Amino acid sequence: MKQLEKNLVGLYRSLLNKEFTAKQVGERAHSDYRLSAINLVRYITLRNHDLRNVHDHLSELGVSSLRSCESYVMHNVLSVLKIVKKLNGEDWNPNSTVEMVGYKGSKKLLRKHARQLFDSKKNDRLTRIMVTLPKEAATDPQIVAELIAGGMEVARVNLSKGSREEWSAMASHVRSEAERLGKTCLIYMDLAGPKVRTGPISISREGKSPQKFIRLHKGDHLVLSSDELIVNDIVYGARGELLQFPSVSVTLPSIIQDVKLGDRVLCDGGKLEAKVIKKRPGELEVIITNAKKKGTKLRSGKAINLPDSELSVSSLTSHDIANLPLVLELADIVGYSFVRTEADVANLYREISKYGDSDIGVVFKIENQEAFENLPMMLLEAMKRPRIGVMIARGELAVEIGPERIAEVQDQIMWICEAAHIPVIWATQVLDNLAKTGQVTKAGITDAAKSARAECVMLNDGPYVTDALSLLSKILTKMEGHTSKKKSVMRALKISAKNIDRLGRQVQN
Repeated sequence: MKQLEKNLVGLYRSLLNKEFTAKQVGERAHSDYRLSAINLVRYITLRNHDLRNVHDHLSELGVSSLRSCESYVMHNVLSVLKIVKKLNGEDWNPNSTVEMVGYKGSKKLLRKHARQLFDSKKNDRLTRIMVTLPKEAATDPQIVAELIAGGMEVARVNLSKGSREEWSAMASHVRSEAERLGKTCLIYMDLAGPKVRTGPISISREGKSPQKFIRLHKGDHLVLSSDELIVNDIVYGARGELLQFPSVSVTLPSIIQDVKLGDRVLCDGGKLEAKVIKKRPGELEVIITNAKKKGTKLRSGKAINLPDSELSVSSLTSHDIANLPLVLELADIVGYSFVRTEADVANLYREISKYGDSDIGVVFKIENQEAFENLPMMLLEAMKRPRIGVMIARGELAVEIGPERIAEVQDQIMWICEAAHIPVIWATQVLDNLAKTGQVTKAGITDAAKSARAECVMLNDGPYVTDALSLLSKILTKMEGHTSKKKSVMRALKISAKNIDRLGRQVQN
């Protein structure tokens, strides 16, 4: 018991040692996020320690552990230490002027910040639902009406597809249909961000139509070039093997300079994996390290991910900056794609400030390794504005970090955002099979249930998206009665009462 007390005192002192830093960070944050910034500093300080042994001893004593203290770190540590000291026969009332928030206060802060971002009044469901609008929503307002009637509270417009005229039409339909139905539906617009893709692929074949892909096998070599006019010359052997390295241009030539020898290169959502083995001026030579047994087809316009590389390209492109005035005019929330550092956050804030004191909400999309690793620093910079959120873009993120880590990483993002009292959007492939095929899977339902820990869940468009919307709304409503973030709310279970009654009858008989 004395060792447990010693360990807890050590944790408490480590928090106190960072208190000056926490206060300074809090002073730089918006007033609505001052306590949240302080708590985030405390949380990353606490998580710098291995707490497993402490947890086990506290659980053995029946004392509330530190396992779910994300949103009220100092209050939890002090409360637990006070109890353990009491069990050791010592009365302890620290004469501390440390400002902190408790469990109930932290819940109020998070809900306040979620209401600020989503501009919503209290409703039956705490978790909002966002839906990506299909391109047809630009010409058919009935599609928008059905989604709003079905429970869509945030309409997502993807600015990497379509035109300004289409985006404006979608926004107009959302506003008019929401007003007609007497409902509230916000407009969320995603800035496209810098996307690295393969350039044109067209291979001449005598007497035949040009081939629009390169078939690559494990061990093949490929040259990625900054030359937009590169010709995809390929020479095959009698058995179909490559006798000459094919070349493909990339849509962001500056990456050629940024990538290092040994860095991984992932194409088409990770379907093709490669490693950089040579660098020449304007060129990267890569060797294919993973492909289908019969070869993987590489086509033009396919995404390239560089999880090991620090790219010099700005997360806010000239195209994004050109679209920003329209976004500020039409949208309630702007999504910041491929944000990677706190400098990227500051850059967007500067651009927004050029158009006056806009109160538009800003959501930071976490979709690459660098953003995940820099998340605490990014959030502390983000807290300089009051209407902020984080989107866990699980599709892109899984490509970057690997599918084996996505469950672990998405939980860590949730914990850090909870410590900062920042609302989270759970995105990518939620009930995707149902939305696209009309068939629901058990795994999809489980995933949707877990998403209730977020303040908003995003559905992608599909022919059956209204069915997915209806099911998701029911799942979220059910799950909110059982969980709040990591905690079980411990409401009375009907199954408990039923079985206790049966046991009572058995004993009496």
